Amino acid sequence: MKLLHLDTSILGQRSASRALSAAIVARWQRDVPGLEVIHRDLAGLHALPHLDAASLAKADPAEAARSARALADFLAADVVVIGAPMYNFGIPSQLKAWIDRIAVAGTTFRYTANGPEGLVRGKRVIVAATYGGRHPVESGRNFVEPYLRQVFGFLGIDAVEFVSAEALNVSPEQRTQALESAQAAIDALPARAA
Repeated sequence: MKLLHLDTSILGQRSASRALSAAIVARWQRDVPGLEVIHRDLAGLHALPHLDAASLAKADPAEAARSARALADFLAADVVVIGAPMYNFGIPSQLKAWIDRIAVAGTTFRYTANGPEGLVRGKRVIVAATYGGRHPVESGRNFVEPYLRQVFGFLGIDAVEFVSAEALNVSPEQRTQALESAQAAIDALPARAA
């Protein structure tokens, strides 16, 4: 079984989403013998530039190779774990740049007479979502969870789960409580493919 671990926070070691995504991966490594893990730091070593006309034309061979690797990593994975902090009510631009590389017409989705069809099946996506304030989905201020559910659903993935930690910047006590609750949710996750 293969697990793709993506980190997108710009905060490095101070990142709550990185800590939670690492805890999810550690849980899978403990429970799934022989698990192969590929880690990509999209805000660091494995950053992808924003999509532009040159990217689409594959004008830069090095960038084209990075894009192809991002797609290949995604297609090969049984499970995708994403650390996704909320930046200005949405996902980090680093994560959007990665999504632009995996949403490929004819490969991960196609258009049909009956509408779009996702071509990616049998994957599970687990998102470690972190929020500085309180942003429940029903508030209308949280575009992280609805957007990621839409994107992965469009690609054909229905097994999208969120482990969230909210109000991390409200107080030190709230941060501790939110991270402990998120860890309890991680401990309760079944380690299995979709």
